[in-house]
Amino acid sequence: MVFTKRLREGIRRGRIRCSVRIWLRPHVKAGGRYRMDEGQIVVDSIVPIRLADITYDLARESGFNSVKDLLQTAQHGRGKNVYLIRFRYLPAGAWDVQPTVRSNEERTQSGSQFSSERSRLLRRIRNSTPLKARGGLTTRRNRRRGE
Repeated sequence: MVFTKRLREGIRRGRIRCSVRIWLRPHVKAGGRYRMDEGQIVVDSIVPIRLADITYDLARESGFNSVKDLLQTAQHGRGKNVYLIRFRYLPAGAWDVQPTVRSNEERTQSGSQFSSERSRLLRRIRNSTPLKARGGLTTRRNRRRGE
C-alpha cells in the first residue's frame, strides 16, 4: 500500500490505522504485509463499503480534514468499488505477535492434549536405544564407568 508523504508520520506513530481506497478490485488482502519506509503495514481487514458510508469521522480517522479531501486521494484510476482497510504499522525489527483468546474449555483440552503428547514423548525416550549402543556419543555416566 502506498500512502502520501503527509500521512506516513501519523501511520508510523499509530494515529492513522485505516484507509479508504477506491479500486476496481482489492489490491491487498487481510493478513498481508506491505513495505512502508523502514517498517511494514499489516492489513487486519478489508471491507467493501458504499460511498455514503464515508463520514467526516472516518475521514478524520484516515488522516484527512474532510470527506472531499479523502475522496480525492482515495480514487485510484477507473475504480468504482470502495474499500475500508484497517491496518497497523510494524517498525523495522518488530515482532507481530497476536495474542490468542481461548476459552476455559479450549485451555483444558489443550492442556490434556499437551500432557498426552508429553507422556507419549517420554515413553519413546525411555524405550529408545541409548546412543552409546548405536555407536554414538558417550555420556558422563558412561565415561565414569569406563565404557
